[in-house]
Amino acid sequence: MTTDIRTATLETLPSSEAVALRMADLLVEGVFAKTDGKFRVALSGGSTPKRLFELLAEPELAKRIPWDRIEIFYGDERHVPEGHADSNHTVGQSVLISRVPVPAENVHPIPTGGTVEADARAYQKTLETAYGATELDPARPLFDLVMLGLGTDGHTASLFPGEPVLQEKTAWVGTAAPKTAPYERITLTYPAIQSSALVVFLVTGASKVEMLQRLREGDKTLPSANVTSEGRIVILADRAATGDAA
Repeated sequence: MTTDIRTATLETLPSSEAVALRMADLLVEGVFAKTDGKFRVALSGGSTPKRLFELLAEPELAKRIPWDRIEIFYGDERHVPEGHADSNHTVGQSVLISRVPVPAENVHPIPTGGTVEADARAYQKTLETAYGATELDPARPLFDLVMLGLGTDGHTASLFPGEPVLQEKTAWVGTAAPKTAPYERITLTYPAIQSSALVVFLVTGASKVEMLQRLREGDKTLPSANVTSEGRIVILADRAATGDAA
C-alpha cells in the first residue's frame, strides 16, 4: 500500500544534532534488519546529512556497521565537475566514504562528466543494474532508505517547483535546471523515490517552519508534498523547524 505525506510520521527532536543522531539510528537499524541482499540507501546533501556522515564515520560506530552490506546512491546531484566543492558526492566521499571500509563497488556517485541528459540516462542504467530489472515492482523496493531534505521553496532532492521532471511517470532519473538555485541537476524522480521501504525527511532550522507546516498539510503545490513511498515516510524535525523552539 502506497504511503503519502499525509500519513507520514513526525518525530520532533530537540536539535539538528538530535535529528542527525536519530537518522543514524534508523540507518543502522535498517542495515541489520535486512537479511537478503545489500541495503540500498540514497543519500541527501545539506548540513544535517553532513553531520550524519560525520557520526557514521566515528570509529566506535563505524566499526559496528557491516559496510560491505551497504550500497550507496544519491538522491540528486549538481552537474558540476568531479571533486567540485558543491557536489553532494564530494562531501559524502570526504566526510564518510573515505573514512569507512565500504567497498568501492558499493558506491554509486551520479556521473557528471557528459551532458546532463546523458549522465541521467547513465545513472538510470546504474540503478537498473543494482535492482536487477528495468521495471519497478511495488513488492520489491528499489531503495531500502531514501533521505530527503526540504527547501524553503518546498523542493526536495532536485524536484524544484515548475520543473518538467515533476511530471515524470516512468523514468527513475531526471534532470532539472532550477531558476532559483545554481547549476543544472540530476535527480531521482517520484517513481524512484516511491520505490522505497522508508523515506526520511530531515528538516531543521527556523527557516523551515512554514514549509514544514505546508508539507504536513499535504499542500500539493509543493514538490516535496507529492512524495510517496511503498513503505513508510518519516519526518525528523528539530524544534526550530516545528516552531516549538524555546
